[in-house]
Amino acid sequence: MNRNERILLFLLASINFTHILDFMIIMPLGNYLMPFFNISTQQFSLIVSSYSYAAFTSGIIAAFVIDNFDRKKTLIFGYTGFIIGTFLCGIAPDYKFLIAARILAGLFGGLIGAQVMSIVADTFPYEKRGRAMGYLMAAFSVASVLGVPISLYLANFYSWHAPFILVAIMGFVLIPFTMKYIPSMKSHMGEIKRKPAQSFLVIFSRPDALLALLLSAMIMLGHFVIIPFINPFMEFNVGFTKEEIPLIYVVGGTATLFSAPFFGKLADKHGKMKIFTITALLTLPFVYLITNMPSIPFYFVLIATGLWFIVSNGRSIAAQSMVSNVIESQYRGSFMSLNSSFQQLFIGTASFIAGLIVTDDAYGKINHYDWAGYFSIAILLFCIYLGYLLKKISKTPL
Repeated sequence: MNRNERILLFLLASINFTHILDFMIIMPLGNYLMPFFNISTQQFSLIVSSYSYAAFTSGIIAAFVIDNFDRKKTLIFGYTGFIIGTFLCGIAPDYKFLIAARILAGLFGGLIGAQVMSIVADTFPYEKRGRAMGYLMAAFSVASVLGVPISLYLANFYSWHAPFILVAIMGFVLIPFTMKYIPSMKSHMGEIKRKPAQSFLVIFSRPDALLALLLSAMIMLGHFVIIPFINPFMEFNVGFTKEEIPLIYVVGGTATLFSAPFFGKLADKHGKMKIFTITALLTLPFVYLITNMPSIPFYFVLIATGLWFIVSNGRSIAAQSMVSNVIESQYRGSFMSLNSSFQQLFIGTASFIAGLIVTDDAYGKINHYDWAGYFSIAILLFCIYLGYLLKKISKTPL
């Protein structure tokens, strides 16, 4: 990997970091926002899902035309709007304003993930893409090990507004570096401008592309159906404090920071599908344990959640490497925009389903969280089956 490629990956990973952190922090803030606004679990789920549904909408619209534009310009446009929306979240005075700000952030945020993935896929050949994805996914680890704990500590010592202001400041700092160091990317455009729906129609005529979108969406559904209520469950049911819970993200994020590049190399060496299957199966017992957590010493919780972070991250690296190779470069922007949109749709749907399954009583105790875990396990098993179907029918090697 040469110097320019390293700079490119670092900037994309930094953008990913702020983008992921903005989305991740809203979930651990559940036990702050619910009492602050005096809202129910269902209303909190709406805060989480509003971003996802907005991102889904903008991603679908962008899929019609996005391959007619320079990937760099699209990324900067989306990222600037996303940062403005995040800043508005940080100054939200009430529940309705926060929902509106989350929708604005989501409308622009829906453009970011697709462009980041498209730039990586266009820059790195498939044989090296697992490693590149591993470094890119390390942004999730940094968001977990640094971003989430720092954000929760800011929420503890200042207010829940502070984490969003922090993300907005980091984003504004990154924009000029992105403008300077990320190269213009127009090679996918060709000499003739495609009609708005051309890429869209090509993708939806391909069974392998549709199956890849379904696989990506189902992974999000299976993963995020348990995420929103981890913190409230750990505090109100298992009995840990607000000061202890950030350590879950510190330990898990630190572990994945080192394991993400390792899983990327494994996927390149042994095959993406093989690594995806192994890591997906390994997540299942940890999903069961987390959602059925008894009163056990905190260090056991850190071990269990740390291992869950590791294998879940490995699963995502292998899966996204596979999905990115299904479609040709000239249609990849539209395809990855659709991929990002369906991911956001099913993240929002997962949060909505979790809100229907999980309830809280008068004392704040979380009920039926184990049901969300069983649902997650069933969906992740289905994902393994989808992965094998995709490998079987894909026109490109997976």
